[in-house]
Amino acid sequence: MRALIQRVSEASVSVEGEVIGQCGPGLLILVCAMQGDDETRAEQLAAKIAKLRIFKDDAGKMNRSVLDMGGSALVVSQFTLAADTSRGNRPGFAAAADPATGERLYEHFARALAALGVPTETGSFGADMAVSLVNDGPVTIWMDM
Repeated sequence: MRALIQRVSEASVSVEGEVIGQCGPGLLILVCAMQGDDETRAEQLAAKIAKLRIFKDDAGKMNRSVLDMGGSALVVSQFTLAADTSRGNRPGFAAAADPATGERLYEHFARALAALGVPTETGSFGADMAVSLVNDGPVTIWMDM
């Protein structure tokens, strides 16, 4: 699985002008299931992200996780993270999981993150979504599992 993680002060996702998910201080996680991914990989990614120390401690160093600081997460599906731009000017998405598998693993990832103690809200798989965020730092991390 692939994720783009952003440390945020706040984030929200809307469909047709209606907010369907949001978080306060914490993480916006854009996630993509790739060919060959399974539930185990989704759980491993969730565990890694929950423990990722990218929040400031009292000394101002990135030494705390979203769990440590009591933050929340907004998880949004984004198959375009699978883009292959190595040839031509039009990205290819063959590395992304098929839609049924992608949706299943996206939802499993969000549930796994919540089960670890991170309050989690989601977008709507396959919908045309508008994502708003205030990136804190900015801190943006790419992660493959």
